[in-house]
Amino acid sequence: MLKSNRLKQALAAGQTVHGLLCSLPLPLMVEMIGYAGYDFVILDLEHVGVNPETLENMIRAAECADMTPLVRVPGCMPDAILRALDAGAQGIVVPHVRNRQEAEAIVAACRYHPLGNRGISGGRTTGFGTLDLPTYFARANQEIMVAAMIEDREGVERLAEILSVPGIDLVLEGAVDLSQSLGFPAQMQHPEVRAAVEAIARQCEAHGIPFCAVPRNQEQLRAWQARQVRAYLLGDDRGVSFRALKAHLQEMQAVPGIAAKPA
Repeated sequence: MLKSNRLKQALAAGQTVHGLLCSLPLPLMVEMIGYAGYDFVILDLEHVGVNPETLENMIRAAECADMTPLVRVPGCMPDAILRALDAGAQGIVVPHVRNRQEAEAIVAACRYHPLGNRGISGGRTTGFGTLDLPTYFARANQEIMVAAMIEDREGVERLAEILSVPGIDLVLEGAVDLSQSLGFPAQMQHPEVRAAVEAIARQCEAHGIPFCAVPRNQEQLRAWQARQVRAYLLGDDRGVSFRALKAHLQEMQAVPGIAAKPA
């Protein structure tokens, strides 16, 4: 059954939250992320092929670990949004949001009447019918988060109109794809890319909508902290796992071996 959205509550209360992108379609990994202390996880359907049963179990794993599960869908696709929400996602992350029309379509796909046009199928989100539909509609409209990723020049230029759409709860920066759109591929530290990300943060602040930063080093993290940013996406499970495995191996390899006894 749909639970209270602790991430949405924390942001409304001005608390700092940390999340991780989950690119490995493994419920066990999701559970580990939650028990490690992260506040939210973004389960990726944009770049990863995840079957419906696995996605549902990944969402269950997040619930088990008391962590808010968001799902990043491939794009502004109402059918994908519907299936992710019916599986139990507490929020939808949509990449490459470029204009007001897309933002309106995303919100409509995530909300029930009168705030949107999401269809109803019952199932686990209503406790298989133990929660009456009018109560469920009202709860879902209140608890489900809608997050827009700004990853294109057009999205930056038209951000004010995107943020004016009622129902946008969170904005994430996508500096990697944004660097391509601005003509500086893979140069996330290029002055124009950094200026665009700064512009996103300023617009969010002006509109009173939480901004989620993606710091790639401690210097960036400290800079965002100084700006009073409260939401952070701290990379993805593959990168974190690889670095941890590599560091563990190097640590063990650095231990002096026992000298062989002379013959």
